[in-house]
Amino acid sequence: MSHDILTIGAATRDIFLVSEQFRSIANKSFEGGHAECVPLGSKIEIQTFVATTGGGATNAAATFRSLGFKTAITCRIGDDSIGRDVLEDLKSYRIETTYLNRIKGGQTAYSTLLTMPEGERTVLVYRGVSAKFTDVDIHWSAIKKSKWIYLTSLGGNLELSKKIVEFAHKHRVKIAWNPGGGELKKGLKAFQSILKMIDVFIVNKEEAELLTGESNIKKLCSVFKQEGVIRLITDGARGTTMIDGIKVHKFGTSGTKGISKTGAGDAFGSGFVAALVKFKDPITAARIATISAESVIQHLGAKKGVLTSWPTESKIKKIKVS
Repeated sequence: MSHDILTIGAATRDIFLVSEQFRSIANKSFEGGHAECVPLGSKIEIQTFVATTGGGATNAAATFRSLGFKTAITCRIGDDSIGRDVLEDLKSYRIETTYLNRIKGGQTAYSTLLTMPEGERTVLVYRGVSAKFTDVDIHWSAIKKSKWIYLTSLGGNLELSKKIVEFAHKHRVKIAWNPGGGELKKGLKAFQSILKMIDVFIVNKEEAELLTGESNIKKLCSVFKQEGVIRLITDGARGTTMIDGIKVHKFGTSGTKGISKTGAGDAFGSGFVAALVKFKDPITAARIATISAESVIQHLGAKKGVLTSWPTESKIKKIKVS
């Protein structure tokens, strides 16, 4: 059974809790310089409660399938009620689940997102069985039967990620990779042997800095420049830098305000690959990727706002490029 795209990575249950009592307080002792706080020992009133599914592999698969691509997924879930919910959600999108791994006695990954009304949030993560990917979880024959692999975080298992990239490259399967922090913290040297094999590499600016140790965008671009491949560095409302071989392009946004940032990265990355496959043009793809991310941030939940049709030409052109 062949597929247009096989996604590989995490599957989670996501619970969004929105409260006016969540507060952001400036404090330099916290990463980013701010802490999200609640009064100790008190009861906190929740104004909005949303239960959905997430994880890089399921979010990307939802985008691909919603835009008409034949899509399969490889992920790990437990044989618990959360795992059943994830499986049912995947089937509702008509995503092929033949290569999904259900772990007997395992617990599916779970996230609680403490969200302030303006959209900033803190995520409490339990990775469950998604943190324990091994070679036996990968359906290597499925990779060979796919036109594209969309690889997301494997719980920090960089060696397995490398094997997947090398295997896909050997069998002339195109690969896009949106690695997680666990992989990126291993540093650029650990990535060097496979970067040239990755057709599309997607990170946000903080992740690019974690990988390279560079914070200046010009220096980041010089690190990533390489003929024949595409690198994308997203930076939220400040837009995206794309290194297409040795050419550098900067993309703006439409200025759309969101209510939740969750899923924006997955929507951008999968939106880019979907549009690249469809239109064969990286500039158009990056514009559509921006529209995809902006659609998702309008909702609580990483899948609710995924694109179900291609944007109009006039909407695409509203995303400025330089």
